Amino acid sequence: MATSLPYRKLSVGAFALQASPLQGQAPLAQMPRLADEAVHGVDDSVVQFQAQGSMRNGAGGQAQPWIQLQGSVDMALVCQRCLEPVSTLVQFDREFRFVESEDVALAEDEDCDEDLLVCSTQFDLLELVEDELLMALPVSPKHETCPGELKLSAADSDFEVANERPKPFAKLAQLKIPKS
Repeated sequence: MATSLPYRKLSVGAFALQASPLQGQAPLAQMPRLADEAVHGVDDSVVQFQAQGSMRNGAGGQAQPWIQLQGSVDMALVCQRCLEPVSTLVQFDREFRFVESEDVALAEDEDCDEDLLVCSTQFDLLELVEDELLMALPVSPKHETCPGELKLSAADSDFEVANERPKPFAKLAQLKIPKS
């Protein structure tokens, strides 16, 4: 298993200039926010990811660093039908353009379609992978076919008793009816 240190302190500019692919894996335990979403918390799941850096000309004509990033993990989530664990493949494939400062990112964010991040010599790639996997989690994970019988109705034993209680306003309504 690959160590996470090189991915925690990635020089974005140098990585984009090299234009060489980077593949890695990290135990789910190194991504605590994502591990909290798993049924049993940290298990032996492994996050796989690939990154490809490149330099592309921006709108102003100058070269800017980009990273194409993909990641996946197979983890147990709670099925929203039967509430049992369901093995779910969570994956993403995104591109990011890096700019020199927060101010530039804020100024350009409104007018561009790509995702902007601030360039850094100490960029935490694993944190970005974790963020993207969290956003890729299904809203309502479900089995194709749940393993057990589903309880689709609920009965309240007090419901019938509540309907048999006397209704005081019904008796008042009878008093208003004129007798002939």
